[in-house]
Amino acid sequence: MSLRERIDAEIKAAMKSKDKVRLETVRGIKKFILEKEVSLRPSGQDTLTEAQEMEILMQIAKQRRDSIEQYRKGGRQDLVAQEEAELAIVEEYLPPQMSDEEVSQVVDEVIASVGATSAKDMGKVMGKAMQQLKGKADGNRIQDMVKAKLSQ
Repeated sequence: MSLRERIDAEIKAAMKSKDKVRLETVRGIKKFILEKEVSLRPSGQDTLTEAQEMEILMQIAKQRRDSIEQYRKGGRQDLVAQEEAELAIVEEYLPPQMSDEEVSQVVDEVIASVGATSAKDMGKVMGKAMQQLKGKADGNRIQDMVKAKLSQ
């Protein structure tokens, strides 16, 4: 089942169960997918690849995390709760996130493979680490881990 078919089924199920938060969140995901498909039509591509779909989902999840952080700073717990609920729904479509230990292991391997020794090498490490961990770990988490390891 493609992501689009899965989303259509989720919309129907949310409408039947009257789950307003799920319905709005899944409709939002569908909106982003449709917008991306429309933007790609001039290049001759009718449907999104799995990687493009994953990119959209990761972008939506990142927006939610950023919003949660901003709402916390602003003391808006009501909006934090809403964004967290929506983030949980978006994360259902993403692959399972790697644990800190698994991410640390990959970062160590990347550091060794590029021969990084200081914070000056952060760009090399981040590029390769993000390629390997795309969709499996949050970019900010990876960045924090790389910074910590290269500043030791």
